[in-house]
Amino acid sequence: MSRFREELRVIPRAAWVVAGILYVAFICLFVGLYVFANGPELTEMPLALKLFLLLFPPLIAFVLVALIGYVYGDAKRRQMRYVMWTLLAIFIPDGIGIILYFILRDPLPKPCPGCARRLKGGGVFCPHCGTPLQATCPNCGRGLEIGWSHCTHCGTKLPSPAPRAV
Repeated sequence: MSRFREELRVIPRAAWVVAGILYVAFICLFVGLYVFANGPELTEMPLALKLFLLLFPPLIAFVLVALIGYVYGDAKRRQMRYVMWTLLAIFIPDGIGIILYFILRDPLPKPCPGCARRLKGGGVFCPHCGTPLQATCPNCGRGLEIGWSHCTHCGTKLPSPAPRAV
């Protein structure tokens, strides 16, 4: 399965249903306006513009509702405050709430190698089973990143990794 399809599965079914109903309602509204409004503005409008106005605004509404559903599902998956982020995505105008979510969202939780519980990033040890999640400094015990030669917290020189046999 492609990554795009996996991400689409994050959107709850209720969001898809609401987006579909909104799409159909917009199309019915525009068709009703066209049928019942016999003004000269509508009759002189080119067919391409009529089709554009019939399909584009409902499509924008559909995508907006789907994006709000994605914010809800993705924030829940990332163990963030999903209700708050959904409300921000809805009430901050012009899609800025959605953009802020994509800029500020947390990384996906990773499973602990010891107990397989999903954990947010940033910890050195699993809070449930105590399994180390990353290398630690032999002097101060703080977390280290791969490739560091010295601890950034206490300055201790770290042992170099053993060379690989070729």
